[in-house]
Amino acid sequence: MNLPELFPTPFPLPAAASASRMFIDGVGTAVPAHHYPQAACYEALRQTEVYRGLDSRSQALMRKLLAGGNGIRSRHLALDQITEIDQFNPDALQRRFEQHAPALGAQAGLRALTNAAVDVQAIDAILVSTCTGYLCPGLSSYLIERLGLRSDVIALDLVGNGCGAALPNLRMAQALLSGGDCARVLSVCVEVCSAAFYLDDDPGVLVSACLFGDGAAALVLGPKPPVNGGRRIEWIGFGAETAPAHRELLRFEHRRGMLRNILTPPVPRLAAQYAETVLDRVLMEQGLPRKDIQTWIWHAGGRDVLSALRERLGLDDDATRWSAEVLSEYGNMSSPSVLFALDRALTGGAAPGAWWLSSFGAGFSCYGALLKVN
Repeated sequence: MNLPELFPTPFPLPAAASASRMFIDGVGTAVPAHHYPQAACYEALRQTEVYRGLDSRSQALMRKLLAGGNGIRSRHLALDQITEIDQFNPDALQRRFEQHAPALGAQAGLRALTNAAVDVQAIDAILVSTCTGYLCPGLSSYLIERLGLRSDVIALDLVGNGCGAALPNLRMAQALLSGGDCARVLSVCVEVCSAAFYLDDDPGVLVSACLFGDGAAALVLGPKPPVNGGRRIEWIGFGAETAPAHRELLRFEHRRGMLRNILTPPVPRLAAQYAETVLDRVLMEQGLPRKDIQTWIWHAGGRDVLSALRERLGLDDDATRWSAEVLSEYGNMSSPSVLFALDRALTGGAAPGAWWLSSFGAGFSCYGALLKVN
């Protein structure tokens, strides 16, 4: 099937969407300088007093996750030395976030601006999503300073969306663009997941310490096709599903002054269930059959999450290829992960046509967007 057949002219859009078009002008990503193989993380943790205080079942779980195969080869962590991995106290973890979150966000933002060939002074709004630390004023203030954005930009810090944050961030960007007051929006997702690491005998806490990595991703967004010669990526439709009844299955809580990740076994099944709900709703609205999706971009939540998506949706391994590559090289970076997978698909020459972009996370929440990519 060729592209004209897949996307008739004009591409069918709901009436409300026709006046609020959004295009991705440029993508940028950033990770800490140091990356560590999973085996190196295991050896470093094995030497710590905290690890030696774990019960035998917890030690066996960590050995399985870090020394075995769980779909992750290495992670970039905001640590100058791997021995810093045992700094499990609130002040050290907060300092890690304060030091690295602004730097990572600025690096990703600058790369997105460069790739979009857009001058920093052309940015009218900046939207920043994070869940792994807290600053007041928010990260947007630091990024305005580091990137040299205008002092009158609209600055919004979005919190509480967890791993799924990239998609609602982009939906907010679309709303700003459609209002006519913004010609360019910079969307940033940045997570220092290592600022929420520690160990105890809770399996969810241990899995989190073995699964998550640090990183940031940014997009430059505008209401017209980009002029930088890159691929044309248009936002076509969006859907969301929020299930507060499952809030306690995946969330952060505060305990002893630290963020504690609640991560439970039903999460992969829930991710697949709600991902299908959102997908089918958006495709029905657009009049597009599922078989016409050319490229699938999923949040790289974990090996079991990707497996559950394939099983639920009847997809082959290729449908999670870009996400699996990101998971292997970086781990689950929370909100930036899906944008890393998008960048990987764009630079990797994924087939043009209809692309499906989906993220999910805390609470339980799931988001999806249909893209038209040439």
